[in-house]
Amino acid sequence: MEYNHKSLEKKWQKFWADHQTYKTSDTHQKPKYYVLDMFPYPSGAGLHVGHPLGYIASDIFSRYKRLKGFNVLHPMGYDSFGLPAEQYAIQTGQHPAVTTEVNINRYREQMDNIGFSYDWSREVRTSDPSYYKWTQWIFMRLFDSWYNKESDKAEPIGTLIARFVASGSTGISAVSDEDVLEFSADEWKSFDEEKQQRELLKYRIAYLRESTVNWCAALGTVLANDEVINGVSERGGYPVEQKKMMQWSMRITAYADRLLKGLDTIDWPEPLVEMQRNWIGKSVGASVKFPVPQLNTAIEVFTTRVDTIYGVSFVVLAPEHELVAALTTPEQQTEVDAYIEKTSKKSELDRMADTKTVSGAFTGSYAKHPISGQDVQIWIADYVLAGYGTGAVMAVPSGDQRDYVFAKHFTLPIIPISDTQNIEEEADPNKDGKYINSDFINGMTYQEAVPALIAKLEELKLGKAKINFRMRDAIFGRQRYWGEPVPVYFKNGLPYLIKEEELPLLLPEVDKYLPTESGEPPLGRAKDWKYEDQYEYELSTMPGWAGSSWYWFRYMDPKNEGNFASKEAVDYWKAVDLYIGGSEHATGHLLYSRFWNKFLKDLGYQNEEEPFRKLINQGMIQGRSNFVYRVLDDEGRGTNQFVSYGLKNEYKTIPLHVDVNIVHNDVLDLEKFKNFRPDFANAEFVLENGKYICGSEVEKMSKSKFNVVNPDDIIESYGADTLRLYEMFLGPLEQAKPWNTNGIEGVYKFLRKVWRLFHDAEGNFSVSNEDPSKAEFKALHKIIKKVEDDIERFSFNTSVSAFMICVNELTELKCNKRQILEQLVIILQPYAPHITEELWALLGNDAGTLSYASYPVFKAEYLVESEFAYPVSFNGKMKFNLSLALDLDQKAVEDTIRTHADVQRHLDGKVIKKIIFVKGKIINIVI
Repeated sequence: MEYNHKSLEKKWQKFWADHQTYKTSDTHQKPKYYVLDMFPYPSGAGLHVGHPLGYIASDIFSRYKRLKGFNVLHPMGYDSFGLPAEQYAIQTGQHPAVTTEVNINRYREQMDNIGFSYDWSREVRTSDPSYYKWTQWIFMRLFDSWYNKESDKAEPIGTLIARFVASGSTGISAVSDEDVLEFSADEWKSFDEEKQQRELLKYRIAYLRESTVNWCAALGTVLANDEVINGVSERGGYPVEQKKMMQWSMRITAYADRLLKGLDTIDWPEPLVEMQRNWIGKSVGASVKFPVPQLNTAIEVFTTRVDTIYGVSFVVLAPEHELVAALTTPEQQTEVDAYIEKTSKKSELDRMADTKTVSGAFTGSYAKHPISGQDVQIWIADYVLAGYGTGAVMAVPSGDQRDYVFAKHFTLPIIPISDTQNIEEEADPNKDGKYINSDFINGMTYQEAVPALIAKLEELKLGKAKINFRMRDAIFGRQRYWGEPVPVYFKNGLPYLIKEEELPLLLPEVDKYLPTESGEPPLGRAKDWKYEDQYEYELSTMPGWAGSSWYWFRYMDPKNEGNFASKEAVDYWKAVDLYIGGSEHATGHLLYSRFWNKFLKDLGYQNEEEPFRKLINQGMIQGRSNFVYRVLDDEGRGTNQFVSYGLKNEYKTIPLHVDVNIVHNDVLDLEKFKNFRPDFANAEFVLENGKYICGSEVEKMSKSKFNVVNPDDIIESYGADTLRLYEMFLGPLEQAKPWNTNGIEGVYKFLRKVWRLFHDAEGNFSVSNEDPSKAEFKALHKIIKKVEDDIERFSFNTSVSAFMICVNELTELKCNKRQILEQLVIILQPYAPHITEELWALLGNDAGTLSYASYPVFKAEYLVESEFAYPVSFNGKMKFNLSLALDLDQKAVEDTIRTHADVQRHLDGKVIKKIIFVKGKIINIVI
């Protein structure tokens, strides 16, 4: 019987589905292991061969852990709310749910074809109302909570209200808005409901505030920073402007320090950890107020170099800063308005990235230096961001290069403040010297000046020591249709939660998926969609990251209707032990997930501070593009002639991408090319040795480069087991590597070689019950040890190489021993589950039991050599090898040597004078 991957793989995929082979056990008797993939957004394009890389690795690890006796949770689902389905709905009028369902079915078919051991009974979809009911429920908890700095955790808002009732705002230490009121208990009780709710909104973890956002009018929504590239939307390339809007936000900043500290407790790639550290951006410094007497207010700045305060020669505000309008004098109005309009067309990322352009506008107003009292000009510039810190900076040109360039450009003062500064050509931020031009800190060192200045600022009530974080509160809303409705209605302009028993709040039907004619989000089109028939619902939907910020919990108990997951399930599964996904989620999904996880811990719903213990970023599988070379005429125009790669230097040519699926080993199928490009059906091809050879280049896999390889095609030709092994064989999991279909034949041949170990020359199943030889045991135990070590350190590619060596050794030994082959099947199963299931059954085992067999136990004694092939030399010249037991002593070796036939033959009658014997190394006969 020949190895037939097509029938064999379909057979076992059906068996696994029918028998729910991979359904996770509800028993809590075994140790648990939770392996999770970052779940995909189901796009219409389906999977290409680069997508399953991480899935295959996690599946191998899951299968291995089952063999090691663990109760493995290995689920899969879909992050199914998203912009692409909505864009398609806008273009076609088709409900996004329809498109999403079609795309999910396509993904599921492809994943089933690869043979993943997912527990599909636990599948989740973020767009399923039974799922987003709990996303809404978590939002309600966030809305009904505040962050108590004293206990360093979130608490129910009721505890804050109780404190207001008992003692007013006295002693409240909370993460809140800046403009909270001071009031007594009696004053709180005297506030009407509306005033109380307005004040509570300043403390809630989920809250409404006016925020500067990336507004894309063409898409009708707010975009995240990473969705804006060079001032236009990543999807569609539409203009994006900065706009102030009332937006839902989350006080992720309350968790900044805990998010930072938690990074020291988890096993994540260091570059990813560093990205999160930088994003959180902890800075130790001071808060300083620059009074603005004419407005009876002050401009607050945060600085990490309060020691440079006497070097301040101007203050810079973000163009969106709330004081800009009031500070702008009539003489400067036109210039300031024009600058604000220009800035609104840049994204925050563009503004941060552009370090070369110098621009700004003077408001015409002055602030007072907090210590000296001197006038300081107030400017606006786009290098200051409204959402970062206070939206204002104190400019010290002598110590900061960006301020230095700005001051030079606008001819503003540059004040030296250190006796070691050299500021003739650039700013000098050194802290080494002693201060000059700095009033009472003159002559002090940095270490002396900082506490002295902070004490002075506190005395003047114009500053204090402060820890600041770069991270900002997360905007939590999109003006789109296809997302989770926010379970909120408005009364007198204030948000209130719907009743918990009314969850889920379902997406209403709308006539179009576009904003209303008056500019409201698409939900504004819903007819008669009001809470209790009178109150307006929130018309924004939740952002894409909402449903993915807690989904690992739902897999633990996906059918639970009374909780997002039962306490028993959460206590058992705890955190994800292994999480695999792309590094592009470093600061989005992963940061928000850690935030929600900590919040749910604070409220007692689970006990883990961090959700993902170990994380691996799989590298990208790049495409391998192929090119044909079109000959150009003397004027550089394309002709109807193509020249093969090796001859292209003899002509003037231009390379054209060609579909890699019609190229085999870089040889082009000319007939298929003519069908691929009918415009060249009559083209002339200049060949090499009768073949058209294509050029090649490694590039990102994309449709435009015609280098996308569909896993379905690989599976059809070579099988899923070949695909799985080959993707692992390409190189280390974390590294980028090019896909090259040309190399897949070797892996396919390997699997056929495995198959032949179990069959005789006629193709009949033939396995012996004889005891294996030492060499056979040695080959087996080498692979037991190698694969165990490799999988535990996630070195999957080296395992594949080891399998090939092992099978070659067993083939040379003509091994067909059950004791060897049955163990080999178990070891190979995580990598090639289909062929091993078939061989396991042929060996007489019950179908489906392979997944829960026991991983073979490594025995070191099988690798201990009992014999050594000694090189035997005569007067130092090696003549032959002689295998002897390693435990023989000198006398036993000499006795053997003197009587051995090969020794007598080489002596040819000569007398042995001496035998030099070094155990395990040499035998030298002196004659």
